[in-house]
Amino acid sequence: MAKVKTTFFCQSCGTQYAKWQGQCTACKEWNTIVEEVVQKPEKSDWKTPTNTSKRVSEALRIKEIDASKEARLDTLDAEFNRVLGGGIVPGSLTLLGGEPGIGKSTLLLQISLKLPYKTLYVSGEESQKQIKMRAERINPNNESCYILTETKTQNIFKQIEGLAPDIVIIDSIQTLHSDYIESSSGSISQVKECTAELIKFAKETNTPVILIGHITKDGGIAGPKILEHMVDTVLQFEGDRNHVFRILRAQKNRFGSTHELGIYEMQGSGLREVSNPSEILISKKDEELSGNAIAATLEGMRPLMIEVQALVSTAVYGTPQRSATGFNAKRLNMLLAVLEKRAGFRLGAKDVFLNITGGITVDDPAIDLAVVAAILSSNEDQALPSNYCFAAEVGLSGEIRPVQRVEQRILEAEKLGFSTIFVSKYNKISLQNTAIKIQLISKIEDLVEFIV
Repeated sequence: MAKVKTTFFCQSCGTQYAKWQGQCTACKEWNTIVEEVVQKPEKSDWKTPTNTSKRVSEALRIKEIDASKEARLDTLDAEFNRVLGGGIVPGSLTLLGGEPGIGKSTLLLQISLKLPYKTLYVSGEESQKQIKMRAERINPNNESCYILTETKTQNIFKQIEGLAPDIVIIDSIQTLHSDYIESSSGSISQVKECTAELIKFAKETNTPVILIGHITKDGGIAGPKILEHMVDTVLQFEGDRNHVFRILRAQKNRFGSTHELGIYEMQGSGLREVSNPSEILISKKDEELSGNAIAATLEGMRPLMIEVQALVSTAVYGTPQRSATGFNAKRLNMLLAVLEKRAGFRLGAKDVFLNITGGITVDDPAIDLAVVAAILSSNEDQALPSNYCFAAEVGLSGEIRPVQRVEQRILEAEKLGFSTIFVSKYNKISLQNTAIKIQLISKIEDLVEFIV
């Protein structure tokens, strides 16, 4: 019998130690180092236990390498394709993380049921009957999706060898374990070993693999940090359980931009793609109300039109309240000070409440002008025209500062039917023959003339 070898790993960052110590010297966390049993027999290839053939890589001149672009696999999900950069790259490894119950399994099951390719969905958390119940709500007539309930990687590869799927989905990587590591599932060494085996399989067979990963209480993906370095793409699925909308972001993408995002709406039949995010961020109302203004913002590379709501009322108590939901409260205080100093509005004795609709948080300085417009509208109790929108930053001296990619914001506002957009006079705009009127202003007093 082979000698059992033990080593010590930090459960927070994955650093390996020869002996136990109280504090991890890499991440400075206390009491995270635990002992794990590592017993490694001679590894075999992922295909069969008896296959010990090794493929030797050959060095090539850079001009000899075939650089022809390989076609991506279309997921038939426009939002997922956008975040990935156009589709799934053959042979890539994608890691999807998110809070429990946010809809990670639903999203990937829905995509696997849409795909026209042969898909193997491997679950280590649910039985086949449980997955079948969820699949019947989404797309019960799919003929190319196979469900496997297994946690041992060697058994999974046996099924893959017989089935030869085009895409493999693992739910989740923390539930898998390999015979080559004696520690329990979810440990640092098991996660690293199982991921390494899946990477070898993906690169040798050119089959894309998508992994679901659990997250820690701090919001990071559970397991060693090296896990995020090993995979090609890291996606984050975000949302609030109190709202039905979910946001898919790319934190790392070797084959595309990390500035794109996808928006979904959680329904009883699955996740609905939201192609026009402004429909969820602008409230529908029968009449124009004071205190509402529309801002043209950017979330990554994607332009969004969001509604800013403000309420200004006389303070009942001595100290006025300043409350902001979805917006930085310190920046709100700064904008109120600018209004008082530069525009002459006495807001020091009034309560000011600000809300960004849709339950999202925005840190784009381009919504400053919309915040100021909403506050002025509520203070004067005069509704802004519903076809006005704003995209500019407000400086401490009351100047209207330019913002990035203003033309992209203008085109989005024009597409959604707005008639006038207020932007900084100092923005360089080359657009011509646009249906939307571009109103250039240079200081906050110019905005007051249009509103009051």
